[in-house]
Amino acid sequence: MSHSISPLITAEELIQLNPSEIILIDARTGADAFEIYQKEHLKGARFVDLNRDLAAVTENPANGGRHPLPTVEEFTETLSAIGISSSDHVIVYDDKNSSNFAARFWWMMRAVGHEKIQVLNGGFQSAIQSGFPTSSGIEIFDKTTYPVQEWKLPLAEIDEVEKARKNDQNIVIDVRDKNRFDGLIEPLDLIAGHIPGAVNVPLTENLDENGFFKSPEELAQKYKAIIGDKETENTIVHCGSGVTACHTLLAMDYAGLPIPKLYVGSWSEWSRNDREMTLKENK
Repeated sequence: MSHSISPLITAEELIQLNPSEIILIDARTGADAFEIYQKEHLKGARFVDLNRDLAAVTENPANGGRHPLPTVEEFTETLSAIGISSSDHVIVYDDKNSSNFAARFWWMMRAVGHEKIQVLNGGFQSAIQSGFPTSSGIEIFDKTTYPVQEWKLPLAEIDEVEKARKNDQNIVIDVRDKNRFDGLIEPLDLIAGHIPGAVNVPLTENLDENGFFKSPEELAQKYKAIIGDKETENTIVHCGSGVTACHTLLAMDYAGLPIPKLYVGSWSEWSRNDREMTLKENK
C-alpha cells in the first residue's frame, strides 16, 4: 500500500498546524485512562478506549488473543462516533514515549485505507514540554459517517504462523521484552515463553535514549539486517496481544519499508491453543 505522509509527527510540527485542520486522538490507556483524559488532555483531543474501541475483547483469549480486532464495520462506526471523516488529518498520541497504544490506532486507520494519520513522536509529554495547550472535560464535536472499508493491511492467523515458523523463507518477529521472550517472566498471559522459531526484537530497540523513534535510516538498516534476503510479505510481527506489535510496524513504515503481516492473536492466543512452545531459553 503506497503512502505519502510520514507516520510520525513531532510536537514542534504539531504546534505549527492549524487546530481547525486536524483531529487529535487521545489513546492513553489504563483502568483510569478516561478520568485522566477528562482531567487534562491536549486541547481538542477526542478519546478512544483500547478495549472498547480498538479491540473486540472476548471471554476466552484462546479465540483471537486478549485484544482481537473488532470487525471493520465496528471500527468504522467508532470513527463515525468520534467525528472522523475519510479525508481528515488525524494525529494520535498516548502517554508512552514509545507510542504503543497510539500505534495500534494508527495501524487500524492505515488498515482501512486512511491516508492522513500520524502518531505524535514522544506522546503527550513531548507536546506538553513543547507548550501545546491542554484542556479538561469532554470535547464537543459532530459525528460523521465513515465509509465502511475492509482491512487492507496484511494479517496472519495462527495456522499461517504455524507454517511460517517452520519455513526458512519466513521470519516471525516477537517484539516483547527479552525476559518475556525467554520465558523468565509473564505478567499478562498464563504461560511464559515464546513461539518456537521466532526471533526476539524488542520494540524498545526502535527508540533512542530519549524515548523517541530512531531515524528512518537507522531503523531501515536494523530491519533490513534482520529480514535479510526474505520478502517483507513473508515477515510476521507479533507481541502479547497484537497491540504493541504495531509499534514495530510503525517503525518499519517510518523506515520506508513495506508493512509486514500482523499476527493479532500473538502469544496470548498461541499459548492457549496447545501449540508447540519454547517455555524457557537455555542459557
